[in-house]
Amino acid sequence: MEHQCGNPTGRPSTLEVGIKAYNVKGSTMRIRKRYSEFDDLRHKLLQTFPYSEAAMPPLPPKSVISKFRPKFLDHRRTGLQYFLNCILLNPEFSGSPVLKEFLFS
Repeated sequence: MEHQCGNPTGRPSTLEVGIKAYNVKGSTMRIRKRYSEFDDLRHKLLQTFPYSEAAMPPLPPKSVISKFRPKFLDHRRTGLQYFLNCILLNPEFSGSPVLKEFLFS
């Protein structure tokens, strides 16, 4: 589920993505984050774990043209959910303070 955040012109300026994530214990959580927050998480994890890039999936692409099209948004949400679930299920990343800050802020 996506949530559009408006600006004074009445057009959406940002998009928050609501996703369901699974942890190692099998429990689920729902989070709502912007794409840029996922990008920051990936960057911080790569700084913290510099030799782990192969274990970390890429983020889905951004698009200026398709930014608010439902099919594109669904594809991006699915990609972000996959990324986060891979991070949560990886024992090296799952205990990281960087990830905890992302999830609970």
